[in-house]
Amino acid sequence: MPLLRRGRRTRPALVTFVTRDGCHLCDVAEPLVRAAATAAGVPFERRDVDASPDDVAAYSEKVPVVLLDGREHAYWTVDEKALRKALR
Repeated sequence: MPLLRRGRRTRPALVTFVTRDGCHLCDVAEPLVRAAATAAGVPFERRDVDASPDDVAAYSEKVPVVLLDGREHAYWTVDEKALRKALR
């Protein structure tokens, strides 16, 4: 959940897209997530789930996963409208 300050959310400082090679859902979601982050002026990073044992344990069965400031926002599919709202 985003941080609250005087009743308002703070805008995320980083969008992390957790993916893996050969993931067809990731291939569909990544351009959407990258475009939403770019439009909002929020840095985007792509992370391979298989590069970290911690990520494998947390996200292996959920990819693609969208993290906003390290907190899970979405997995499997991405609701573009909800993501854009969260990035405002």
